[in-house]
Amino acid sequence: MNWHGHEKTLDVDDLVAQVDRAVNGGAVAVALTDLDDFRVLNDTLGHDVGDRVLEVWIKTLVGSLPSDAIVGRLGGDEFGIALPGASAENALILFEELRAHLAEHPVEGWTIGVTFGVASRPPHADETADLFRCANEALARGKREGGGRISIYVEEKMVLKSNYYSRAALHRLNKLASQTNRTEASLLREALDDLFQKMR
Repeated sequence: MNWHGHEKTLDVDDLVAQVDRAVNGGAVAVALTDLDDFRVLNDTLGHDVGDRVLEVWIKTLVGSLPSDAIVGRLGGDEFGIALPGASAENALILFEELRAHLAEHPVEGWTIGVTFGVASRPPHADETADLFRCANEALARGKREGGGRISIYVEEKMVLKSNYYSRAALHRLNKLASQTNRTEASLLREALDDLFQKMR
C-alpha cells in the first residue's frame, strides 16, 4: 500500500499527483473520508479518548485496504484514498465493510461513525482532481444525510432509472439484486458491458 504516514499531512494536489503517477489515466475509485462528530467526541470525552479513537480509525483504515491502495492523511481525521482499477460499487462494498466494523467496535464507550464520499473514473470524471471534487460533494451529501454511510457521487443531470424501466422491470431487478447479494447498479453495469461485447 502506498501509505503516507499519519505523522505528516498532504494536500489534495499532492495526492492527485500521486494517483496520476500510479494510475496513468486508468480506472480508479477515489474517496474522501472522516470521522463523524469527532469534535463532539473531543469536547465530550476529552482529547485522550479522541486520540485513542483516531489511532483505531487509522489502524483499521490502513489495515483494511488493498495492497495497491493509495492513502493520504489530509489533516486531523480526514483522509483521501485511491483504489486503482476499482469501480465506485467495488469501493462501496469495501468501505461499507470497514464502516460496519468500526461501528461494531466502540472505543471507551464511543461508537465510531465514519462517512465516505466516493467517485470513480469511469463514469464520474476524467481528471483525477475532478474525481476528488466529486468525492467531496458525495462526502458532504453523506454528512447532510446523517453520516455513518458511504455516499457515491451523483450528477444532477443523471436521469433516474425509473425513467427508463417499467415498474415490473424495476421490481425484477430489485429481486435479482436481493437474490445475488449485489447492488442494482452493478447488475445494470454488467448487463451494459455484455451489450457492448455483443455489439462489438
